[in-house]
Amino acid sequence: MVQELDGMTAQEQRLERLRDRVEQHVQSIYHDNPLHADLGGLTDQLLALMRLDGTVAMPRQYANHWSERDAIVITYGDSLLAEGEKPLATLKRFLDQHTAGLVSGVHILPFYPWSSDDGFAVLDYSSVNEALGDWQHIGAIAAEYDLMADLVINHCSSRSLWFENFLKDQDPGRDYFVTASPDMDLSAVVRPRTSPLLWEVKTARGTQWVWCTFSHDQVDLDFRNPEVLKQFVSIIRHYLDNGVRLFRLDAIAFLWKIPDTSCLNLEETHEIVRLLRTLVEHARPDALLITETNIPNRENLSYFGNANEAHCVYNFSLPPLLLNTLVTGDCAYLKQWVMSMPPAQNGTTYFNFLASHDGIGLRPAEGLLSDEELGVLIATMQGFGGHVSFRALEDGQSRPYEINIALFDALQGTVRGKDELGMERFICAHAIMLALEGIPGIYLHSLLGTRNDYERVKHTGHSRAINRHQWRMPELETALADPHSSHGQVLARLKELLAVRRRQAAFHPNATQFTLHLGGAVFGFWRQSMDRRQSIFCISNISDLPQQLNLLDINLIEHHQWMDLISGEHYTSRDQQLTLAPYQSLWITNLPDHAAP
Repeated sequence: MVQELDGMTAQEQRLERLRDRVEQHVQSIYHDNPLHADLGGLTDQLLALMRLDGTVAMPRQYANHWSERDAIVITYGDSLLAEGEKPLATLKRFLDQHTAGLVSGVHILPFYPWSSDDGFAVLDYSSVNEALGDWQHIGAIAAEYDLMADLVINHCSSRSLWFENFLKDQDPGRDYFVTASPDMDLSAVVRPRTSPLLWEVKTARGTQWVWCTFSHDQVDLDFRNPEVLKQFVSIIRHYLDNGVRLFRLDAIAFLWKIPDTSCLNLEETHEIVRLLRTLVEHARPDALLITETNIPNRENLSYFGNANEAHCVYNFSLPPLLLNTLVTGDCAYLKQWVMSMPPAQNGTTYFNFLASHDGIGLRPAEGLLSDEELGVLIATMQGFGGHVSFRALEDGQSRPYEINIALFDALQGTVRGKDELGMERFICAHAIMLALEGIPGIYLHSLLGTRNDYERVKHTGHSRAINRHQWRMPELETALADPHSSHGQVLARLKELLAVRRRQAAFHPNATQFTLHLGGAVFGFWRQSMDRRQSIFCISNISDLPQQLNLLDINLIEHHQWMDLISGEHYTSRDQQLTLAPYQSLWITNLPDHAAP
C-alpha cells in the first residue's frame, strides 16, 4: 500500500530527497565557478539523463554487493584471437570453457573506438570498436558475468568529434577542454608522464594551449563546464543499459584543474565521484564505482570517502610491495603496510591485483620503500627483461613511474638472479593476493602465465606492450592442453586456488583480517568470517629456503579440527612443527567441510 505524507507518495518523497541530494553535490562542485555561474536546471537535467525523474531505486547504505565468490578477470577485448570470430566472442568462449564457476566477473579494458594508448584515447564513448564486436557481444558477456567497463573520464582522443569541434569552435565540444596560457606557472602540477603538459593547437578562435596530462592525443576534458558532466552522466546511463555493473573511473584523481595546485585529488574531484555514486546507485543499487588512482597509498584510500565515494579502490601498493617481498625474501615492508591498512567499512572494499595492462606502479610504493630499495627492485626487474617508464617532476627532472614486465617473468628469480623456483614464487604471490581482504582481480596474462612480449614492444614502440600479448587461440589451446607447459600449469593451479577460495566464508572481502608475526621469511595473516564461525590462517614462505612453522605460534583453538585447504593435509596436534618448502602457502582452516569439492 502506498503511503502518503504531506500529500506526496512514497515514490515522490524518494525522488524529492534524491533531487535535494544531487542539488547539494552540484552546488558543492560549481559554487565557485565563474565560467558557468548559471546552474539553473542542471540537477533536473542530470536526473533526467539518468532516467531518475520517475521511478527511483533505493540503495541500502553500507550494503556489501560482493562475497567470497567474487573474482574478476582483467583483459583487453582482443587479447585472445580466433580466425573468423570477433575477439569479444572468443573471450566469452574462453571464459565459459576455462573459468566458468570460478570467476564472477570480467573487466574488459576500453572496448570503444580509439586512436592511441590501446584504448585510453577514446574516439566515441557510445560505440563498440568494430574490430572487437558490437553491443550484442558485450551484452552476451554481461548476461553471464559481472561486467566492468572503463569510464575514461579525464580525457578523450584529440581525433574525437568533440575535439574536432573544439578546433572549429562548434558544439558539442566548443568548451569541453582545459586550456591554459604557456606563461602560467604550472610546475606544481603532478604528472604521470614526461611529455609537455600543454599542447599548442590552431583553432577557429586562434592559437590555444590545451592541457594533456597523459599525451597529446589524450586531451583533458574541462568539468568546470557542466555540459561535460552531462555528457558523462548520459554515457553512464548508456553503459548501464548495456549491462555494465562495475565502472572503473580511469585516471579520476587528475579530473579537476586549478592552476597553482597539484591538480591532483582536488575536492571538486571527490565531489564529482560522490555525485556519480549517488546517481548510479539510485539507477542500479548493486552497481559499483571503482577508482583507478595510481598514487601514494594514503591519497588512494581517500577515495573511499565516508563510504560515499568509491565502493572499491585499487590496492595499488600491493603489487610493488609483494613483488619486493618475493624477490628479497623479506616480508617486513609488506607486513608493515598490511598492518597499517584500515579495515574497509561495510559498503566499501579493496580491489586487489598483482598485474594489469599497465606496469607495476612505483608511486604507490613511495613512503613505503626507500629510494635505495626501489633502485634494487628496478635493477632486478631490468635483469629479468623489464623496462622502466618515467614521470616528470616539478624541477624538470624525471623519476621512475612504473616497471613494465610480465608478472611471470618478474617472479622468475630473486635479487640474486634467476632460479628454478619461478613457478612456485608466482603461485605463492597469488595465494597471498587471493586470501587478502578485498575482491581479487587477475590479469588474463597472469592467469595464463604469459611471458614478456618483446616483439610487441618493438612493433608498437611502447614499453607497456611487453605485458599486452595477443594469443592466437590454436596456439594457446595447445599450450594449455600440455601438462608440461608452464601456461597449462599456471592456469590449472590458479583455478584450484579460485575453486577453494570461493567456498570460504572467511574470504569474504570484508571479513576480519589480522596480521601474524612469524619472522621475516614467513608472511601470515588470519581471516575470520563475519559470523565468526570460520578462521583461516594464511601463511606463506616468501623465501627460497625451507622455513619452520610451529603451529603453536598461530594459536589454533585446541578443540577444533584443522586442515590446510590447499594441500588437504590435516593437523592432529597444535604443537606440530611444519617445514614449509620454498614459496609454499597454507590456508589452515577449522572448517574442513568447506574444502569438499
